[in-house]
Amino acid sequence: MSKNPKNYQPVHKRVVLKPTYQVVNIVTKAKLDVELDLYGLARISRNIDYEPEQFPGAILKVKDPKASILLFKNGNMVCAGARKVSDVKRAIDKGVELVNAYIASKSK
Repeated sequence: MSKNPKNYQPVHKRVVLKPTYQVVNIVTKAKLDVELDLYGLARISRNIDYEPEQFPGAILKVKDPKASILLFKNGNMVCAGARKVSDVKRAIDKGVELVNAYIASKSK
């Protein structure tokens, strides 16, 4: 039996995909409703990198839980890198503690 190219129909196999999922990064936005002094925050913590020529936000590296928080002048925070929602909350709470400590130090 010869296969005629004009009439040849390939046999298609249906592939059943069964993906597995793993959460490796949660990105969350939080609003503080207060204007932030990013230079001042960067001065009081060595865990904050702020280079306004490179990026308009300050980057807070949280070690436990491992996450990064982007702090913006308008009071917005973006938490990235956490793997669980509970870790997001803990990381943002640490960012809020730092901001509160800075505000308290300015009012003295």
